[in-house]
Amino acid sequence: MPEKVMPGPVEDLSGIREAVCIHTRKVYDSCRDKDCIEDLRFYPKLQYVDVINRALSVKGGSAKLLYVYVDVEPVSFNRGFYTIDMRFFYSVTLQAYLSCPAPVTVEGLCVFDKRAILFGSEGNAKIFSSELRTGEPDLQLTSRSNLPVAVVEAVDPIVLDARIMDCCGKRDCDCELCEVPSFVNSCFDGELSSGDDSRRIYVTLGQFSIVRLERDSQLLVPVYDYCMPDKECACGSGTEDPCGIFRNIAFPVGEFFPPNTVRLPENYEECCCACRK
Repeated sequence: MPEKVMPGPVEDLSGIREAVCIHTRKVYDSCRDKDCIEDLRFYPKLQYVDVINRALSVKGGSAKLLYVYVDVEPVSFNRGFYTIDMRFFYSVTLQAYLSCPAPVTVEGLCVFDKRAILFGSEGNAKIFSSELRTGEPDLQLTSRSNLPVAVVEAVDPIVLDARIMDCCGKRDCDCELCEVPSFVNSCFDGELSSGDDSRRIYVTLGQFSIVRLERDSQLLVPVYDYCMPDKECACGSGTEDPCGIFRNIAFPVGEFFPPNTVRLPENYEECCCACRK
């Protein structure tokens, strides 16, 4: 059994100088997803409701991820595991085609709910800490339990499809629109609407995301040396010759000439064959 490493100097031929204790968040579990989110209800801004009612068709434009609400709860009868409930809020821009050839740009909101179950271990300690404020008494932060922290990383989604559907009958409850946070509403610079009872737009998005559970931990890590920067700071005093600085900048060849080769995307041949059909 190898000897337990203790904090302090370490005699090691690989360059490790010492072992130190650090306080950080350790990743206990993580997952990644490639979600194709079909038929998301599109809630347009109020000013675009009339345009949608007169539109012959809509086509995909762009989407921007505004906010992700994340909630963590322990899984019953499965110790150490937690459910991560996520709600994604998107600002989606579509092109609505009326009788004239030029499309009209419409903007609105889409909401997507997602759940994941990950391992986050256990911890029953109660944590107390203070926050230093210069010139003021230290502020005691609210005590918290040692629950794992869920972190969601996501990029702006891809608009894969958009379509208009004529609806009839009883109107569904627009609960998603009622539960939109105020700061998300403020991103649209206008009031959102559930649209007309007879017409709705549904959007399909492609979303890439990474979800992980982290927990505060004290870890023993190897240290090779202090991080001494090798690069000198650029002089901002204005004494250097500006032409000399300009001469050190590489010529941007790529801005003037297209590349000689372009890497084809995966499944290029299959896509082309499908398009020719």
